[in-house]
Amino acid sequence: MSETTATRPIRVALVDDYDVVLTGLAHMFDRYRDRVLVCEIDANAELSDEVDIVLYDSFAQPESDHQELSALVANPRASRVVVYTWNFQPELVDSAQRQGIHGYLSKTLPARDLVAAIESVHAGETVISDAPKRAGSALGLDWPGRHEGFTDRESEILALITQGKSNAEVATLTYLSGNTVKSYIRSIYRKIDVTSRTQAVLWGIAHGFAPDHHRIDHWLGGP
Repeated sequence: MSETTATRPIRVALVDDYDVVLTGLAHMFDRYRDRVLVCEIDANAELSDEVDIVLYDSFAQPESDHQELSALVANPRASRVVVYTWNFQPELVDSAQRQGIHGYLSKTLPARDLVAAIESVHAGETVISDAPKRAGSALGLDWPGRHEGFTDRESEILALITQGKSNAEVATLTYLSGNTVKSYIRSIYRKIDVTSRTQAVLWGIAHGFAPDHHRIDHWLGGP
């Protein structure tokens, strides 16, 4: 462990467009505050927005469009950038590594292993999680719609629909087949008791599925 790490916690900025995702992820670190300091994206004045690690949560982000990730890697305010995801398609992992990320971590990691991986990245290692054997979410992690009974994948798909993505675009972004996407959408409709895409989008907007892009724009140097 470096001298810097021994004298203060690692400063970690959580980058995501959704409040509930940030809150759930931040709570995972509650027992590890002596090792990891979670920095609010829009309230870092005392840190001058400079952090040791940016943890980029890929929830409902267009993972085939890596402009945001490239900008984060190039941002001088972030020493290292780590992707936090459940999507381990080889193309995504390879692309992220080519862009210079310092870690690609699975959302199935328990908090203690996530903290250990962050410490390894901070120490100079590049950490790539093993691809999860099956879908699953880390204990304590939250996402929009969880309390309405959505799985994390259903929530991601509803968020993409709320952003105006077509079924074909959703399939491309999630690396799912078109039929699988349709199956998820039917399940979503049943759970929120709607019968049309327009109704689903309106429900999504009313229940926190519309992303706050300003949060990431702030970190990328936007207005």
